[in-house]
Amino acid sequence: MKKVFILVIGVLLAGAANAQTFGIKGGANFANIIKTGDEDFNTELKTGFNAGIFVEIPIVSSFSIAPELMFSQKGYKTSGTSLLFGANEYSVTTNFIELPILAKINATNKFSIVLGPQVSFLTATTEKFTQGSDSYKNTIREENDNLKKSLFGGVGGINIGLSESLSLHGRYAIDFQKNNENGTSATPIYKNQVFQAGLAIKL
Repeated sequence: MKKVFILVIGVLLAGAANAQTFGIKGGANFANIIKTGDEDFNTELKTGFNAGIFVEIPIVSSFSIAPELMFSQKGYKTSGTSLLFGANEYSVTTNFIELPILAKINATNKFSIVLGPQVSFLTATTEKFTQGSDSYKNTIREENDNLKKSLFGGVGGINIGLSESLSLHGRYAIDFQKNNENGTSATPIYKNQVFQAGLAIKL
């Protein structure tokens, strides 16, 4: 996967040299997981953020290739109630560097569709447990050995132009690979999924 990372970085830099559009983007993530094991393990959406850069390499008037370099937070959270201690919440935040290579189809000058593959590289995992006034937070390192460091997935979404330089985007991204094919009691077997909403600014 390191070769893939280097290759995509090369594409991004080459695209930036020839692109008619270069910019920055960022927004909110609404992440959860698709479980492939314990169906009794119920999870909820967890909020995070995404930020990065993009370029657009025109192919024809209504079609371009749009590689990106993004930081993206995924994960999940669960909540429950203890008879002795009351309500509690447990959340897992996974930080990724992501490289989407998207096809951008311009339906109109204000509306476009994006679709394509992406590779995600895990950088850190943080777990947090809160119960009453007590809170425990830990950046997982040893357990990261049980997690895949790179995942292949896909992205689909829409862009809506608000002005010449500003656009609104909404997306859905999913990992095609499981986080951990063996699974552990602390790390259930799952695939990441995330809904994204944000703004992009052309520079």
